[in-house]
Amino acid sequence: MGKGGALSEGVLKKIVLSYTYVAIWIFLSFTVIVYNKYILDRKLYNWPYPISLTMIHMAFCSSLAYILVRIFKVVDPVTMSWDLYLKSVVPIGLLYSLSLWLSNSAYIYLSVSFIQMLKALMPVAVYTIGVLLKKEVFKSETMANMISISIGVGIAAYGEAKFDSWGVILQLGAVAFEATRLVMIQILLTSKGITLNPITSLYYVAPCCLVFLFFPWVFVEYPVLRESSSYHLDYVIFGTNSFCAFALNLAVFLLVGKTSALTMNVAGVVKDWLLIAFSWSVIMDTVTPINLFGYALAFLGVAYYNHSKLMALKAKDAQKKSQQPDDEEAGRLLEQREGENNGAKKSESQN
Repeated sequence: MGKGGALSEGVLKKIVLSYTYVAIWIFLSFTVIVYNKYILDRKLYNWPYPISLTMIHMAFCSSLAYILVRIFKVVDPVTMSWDLYLKSVVPIGLLYSLSLWLSNSAYIYLSVSFIQMLKALMPVAVYTIGVLLKKEVFKSETMANMISISIGVGIAAYGEAKFDSWGVILQLGAVAFEATRLVMIQILLTSKGITLNPITSLYYVAPCCLVFLFFPWVFVEYPVLRESSSYHLDYVIFGTNSFCAFALNLAVFLLVGKTSALTMNVAGVVKDWLLIAFSWSVIMDTVTPINLFGYALAFLGVAYYNHSKLMALKAKDAQKKSQQPDDEEAGRLLEQREGENNGAKKSESQN
């Protein structure tokens, strides 16, 4: 096979691998969401203890992350002092535990399809908190886009057949805490040159979450569990559920590492539409035309936001590349002048 054929084969292989990673991530993300809904919903498995479920996930993920980092050395741990851990990782762990607690609680009250529609507010929350904490620059065009997303979600909420105010408050709280966590990662870790991939992130953050969740669990869920048969866990159900949650983090590691974070955002949109279709056709959740119209409007806003971010990244890369020839030219001129100066000094010394 010629050189062109080998090149096209290599490109084809990369495309197939990229789509494979996307498919694996969508499948696992889909599975974890539906599985959590199945366990927590009172009409299905009927185990409505979101703190307990989140703690089981964190304990399982902490253990496997420790094995992968310390025993099998799949990834290297980040060099981190206790002072940095307490000031940077612990606050992120607190926000993450609150986000997971509230988002899992919302499954008790809301349909899977409506939760996905509310999650479309994530870019709005991230951008707003980023502006407030001076990590994002306020732009009227971007804010107009955020308002259009919010209006779309508002229309979807208006058309929700089984609207539950408490469930909406829980999900919006989860979005707010998760958005704050994402911004704080930039402030507390990325700005200090510390990058955590999903495995090292679980290694450092999951134990924090477990500790933070223990306190509300003791007062909110433990007394109820102690008095009921629900305290005796079904190891098959909770073991496979926890494994799926951990596998999802590995899939994120592969997807972002082999493609990009933007690819994951686009894949997330596809996953949301699939979940809405699944929720309507299999779980038999009611999805109204107003629901779909509102979410479609929000979806267009999110798609435009992702497109704008991609264009900004491309412009930044182009600017860097355009600066490189200028730097090289300046370096050549400097070397040329130094050579001329050295030559002049030599001629003077010979005279």
